[in-house]
Amino acid sequence: MGVIIIWIGLQVAFGTQNPFYVVASGSMIPELQVYDVLVVQGHVDFEDIQVGDIIVFDRPSGQDRVIVHRVVSITDDNPKTVRTKGDNNVASIPGTDFPITEKEYIGKVEYQIPQIGYVTQILKPPTNYILIVLVIGIMIVKEMIKRRNVKELALTDPLKSKDPDSLEDYSDLETLEKDSAYSEHSESNISENESGESQENADDKDSKSFKTKD
Repeated sequence: MGVIIIWIGLQVAFGTQNPFYVVASGSMIPELQVYDVLVVQGHVDFEDIQVGDIIVFDRPSGQDRVIVHRVVSITDDNPKTVRTKGDNNVASIPGTDFPITEKEYIGKVEYQIPQIGYVTQILKPPTNYILIVLVIGIMIVKEMIKRRNVKELALTDPLKSKDPDSLEDYSDLETLEKDSAYSEHSESNISENESGESQENADDKDSKSFKTKD
């Protein structure tokens, strides 16, 4: 009973009758591997799908298979029609990759959980489904918490919300001041040298000019 309640909750949360799909072929290698479990978001409207998105849809010719491929082009706007292709395929397959309309669209791939689909081969139902749901639920909760923390950190301290490796350390202000003073001193010396050289050049020109007059 508890598993059924969790399952219904996940259906509502992700807006699709089946929020989870196991990759069954190598058409999306290296992005997706066989037995990866995909979490599909059905709340993403078909109108919002863009080139580059990985979507789940019923095969247009017969709708007897569910396909997971990447959108490579939008071929029409009225109604919106897209063409997809497996990353590991040479070209789009007619009747499979196009034409995809809102009728065939199931949802957009939101999360990828590597290799957990092997559980479906090792364990028997309903144990395998229970384990998969629990693992996926934990990972989704962790991801949501992580995103919320990043968002909160961005509001309180924008610098810390960035990648720590990309931040420069400006704590040693004394060194910066010394460097600045050294830079000003160096520029002053350069200016004096340039001024001296200019004067020498001017004297040299006067000298040459004087000799020419003779």
